[in-house]
Amino acid sequence: MSNIASDGAPLAATPLTRAVLEIDGYASGLGWDQPARLFALVDTVQLRTQEPGLADQLGLGEDTAGALTPIEQDELPAGTPLDEFLATIAWPDVIAGCAMTVERLMLPPTAEAAIPDGLDDTALAKWVAAHPERQEVRMTVAVLRDGTRESAVRLREKDSPTEVLTGSGLVPGLAEALAATFS
Repeated sequence: MSNIASDGAPLAATPLTRAVLEIDGYASGLGWDQPARLFALVDTVQLRTQEPGLADQLGLGEDTAGALTPIEQDELPAGTPLDEFLATIAWPDVIAGCAMTVERLMLPPTAEAAIPDGLDDTALAKWVAAHPERQEVRMTVAVLRDGTRESAVRLREKDSPTEVLTGSGLVPGLAEALAATFS
């Protein structure tokens, strides 16, 4: 058995990793320069039982034990900082977890040491955007009610399903903010 899916992407070991990669693939299909997107994660078997019409509409098969289905939520309010928006969310008990995909500019650690002191957020964002070593990344982070976490990170310059990094601790700040929506 191969560890590579038919599309060249690595096979995901857990339902949460599969959900994160599904969301990453969806976001990739929309292209870059997209707004942040929020998803509820629901137990697929429970969804098939409670909402069979919706499950059929989503094309969810019968063999879905343990699977999670991402359901995109309404667009995030424009101009609201992400942390403030996430602080307003409370999920109903039927939601097993949540996920978010966001795009950001990142610098390598060597460039971070050169950040000028005293920059406010706007000036810092401009400085990073103009830096020659900046990397555009799309981060997809998911958390379950029980605290389980998973992330996928895709660099714009290596925009391929085979180049997506996954791991539970890649984006700890966003994972913490998402986990807090279940508190």
